[in-house]
Amino acid sequence: MRHTAFSIRQRMALDACTECGQCLTVCPAVAASGDADLSAQVRMDNLKKLLRDRSFFWRALGEVLGREPVATPERLKEYGTSVFRCSLCGDCEEVCPAGLPLKDLWLALREELSRTGDAPEKIRMIRTNLEDSHNVFAEDNDERGDWVDDMRKPPKGGGQKARAEVVYFTGCVGAYFPLAQKIPMAFVEILEAAGVDFTIMAGDEWCCGFPLVGSGQSADLPAIIKHNVEAVKARGARKVVFTCPSCYQIWRESYPPEFELAHASEMVMQLVLENRLPLGELPMTVTYHDPCDLGRGGRVFDEPREVMARIPGLKLVEMEHNRRHCLCCGGGGNLEMIDPDLSAAMSKRKVEEAVRTGAQAIVTNCQQCVRTMTTYAKRNKVNIEVLDMSQLVARSLQAHSSEAKARADSAAQAVQTAASAQA
Repeated sequence: MRHTAFSIRQRMALDACTECGQCLTVCPAVAASGDADLSAQVRMDNLKKLLRDRSFFWRALGEVLGREPVATPERLKEYGTSVFRCSLCGDCEEVCPAGLPLKDLWLALREELSRTGDAPEKIRMIRTNLEDSHNVFAEDNDERGDWVDDMRKPPKGGGQKARAEVVYFTGCVGAYFPLAQKIPMAFVEILEAAGVDFTIMAGDEWCCGFPLVGSGQSADLPAIIKHNVEAVKARGARKVVFTCPSCYQIWRESYPPEFELAHASEMVMQLVLENRLPLGELPMTVTYHDPCDLGRGGRVFDEPREVMARIPGLKLVEMEHNRRHCLCCGGGGNLEMIDPDLSAAMSKRKVEEAVRTGAQAIVTNCQQCVRTMTTYAKRNKVNIEVLDMSQLVARSLQAHSSEAKARADSAAQAVQTAASAQA
């Protein structure tokens, strides 16, 4: 393991840690597993020992003192697995009183472990799938837009235009995973209802590259960025919108700043403010889950709540942990691939916290969060619905349409009754 794999700021962070233990108390992986070794504090301490063991001076001193080397192949493999048993939720960085750049440190650490071959072997599948199929599921990328065909009222041309003002970047999970496909369907309903000039890119869309970064295999990212940017430019779009927070995050952080970028919740908020979405009554109580990459990552906290506040009849109750310190659902950081049991245990904590609010549904803004929490709730027969906010808004639009039809039918009936009376 090389010292040069880490920036000066990251190496300074290892010594700047005060070992206050705050990261340990908020880590969802530690809480779900009971294993303190998964905390940021222990992970940094172990990294410091590994780097020290690699330096000539400390290695020689250890030999003189008869100490067993830390960086044995077995221990490196064990450490590599531990590093990947993390959802990259970022709450450790959020609470760190020293302001240490922990998330960037974890990503750099994953890159180095992947380079040395000490990362879990399963992550190689991500790079292979993206190289061969341009999506994380190794599906036919030409089928990336097939979900449109299953919509109640598919848009003309399958939602594809040669030119459009807005490109809706669907993402791999929304495009291929049956449970999550309801989210892009709902969002397209919203765009259609608001009269937005948009297009999807279907097979021309490649995975955004976020899974490569999260797995420490970002060498292929420039080629992916180049392709996606050119595909958007070819459609003359000025704006790219996302329902996936991870896609949104990597476009903001790694792609060239050539387009206006927005998460779906931000765009829906704007459409509501412009009175372009007629929202109908939804008499239900919901709680809101802030996705890690959208909340802590993108600082998008208010827009989803403001949209829900404008839906007639809807009541929002907050969970104990919300906004900056919302509990992770367990679906990030490729954790499901490395340790599905830990991922499920984290989802259990999340769903149980939501149930305690008395809400009928959990609303969120992430396909992966919806998929993870829904899977846990269904498998364990937990009586709570999980919805993306796009689904909630689409449901409100449908309610308005039903209300309008009922009023029209009532007026028509009144006219008919009056005509009959005159006759």
